[in-house]
Amino acid sequence: MSSRAGAGTVVRPRPTSVPERILVAAEQCAARLGLSRLSMTDVASQAGVSRGAVYLHFADRRALVDAVLSRAAARFVAGSADSVRRRHTLEAQVAEAAAFIRAHLGDSVLTLRLPADEESLFATLLTTRLEGLLGEWVEFWLPFLAEAEKRGELRAGVDHRQAAEWIVRMMLSFAVMPAVSFDGDRPEQVRAFVRAFIVNGLGPIPAEKGSRA
Repeated sequence: MSSRAGAGTVVRPRPTSVPERILVAAEQCAARLGLSRLSMTDVASQAGVSRGAVYLHFADRRALVDAVLSRAAARFVAGSADSVRRRHTLEAQVAEAAAFIRAHLGDSVLTLRLPADEESLFATLLTTRLEGLLGEWVEFWLPFLAEAEKRGELRAGVDHRQAAEWIVRMMLSFAVMPAVSFDGDRPEQVRAFVRAFIVNGLGPIPAEKGSRA
């Protein structure tokens, strides 16, 4: 978690291990050079370690870039957790997650800063094969779905893991797609859009007229 010092200044904890130092250095290099031009040599120099040390912890450049993306994206999801947990229905929780994403896309602490000529963190994630990270995001939603089922908010037989993946996919769309029929910069409109369309399909199906309950 980030700690705060001074008036509005966000300070991240200092890295306490060599791999953490390397990842922090890699993010700094990515902000300056971009992911496409990130090199093991630049990262080693930024971290104050040898190239061999970088290769010791990350087998190759692809492994390092994947780790950087995973770290940044996981940090973003963790940053949303408190806001989501303050809501008491699945509909409100998913709506809050969407509003959080829209509100914090430009946050340099929660997201990965990249040069203007490169894609955003979330656009980059969508073009990489980070199945493990997406799996972690699915895991994040499973407890919320279990509680929603206890409250009767899910219809019988809904597969929680598939429902969680549906939520994750929808949340990513809020990060990379512009809003057309609502104002994506107004949290109340984002929440209303989610409540109206995204979660309703997971709920109980109303009995048809004349059918037996």
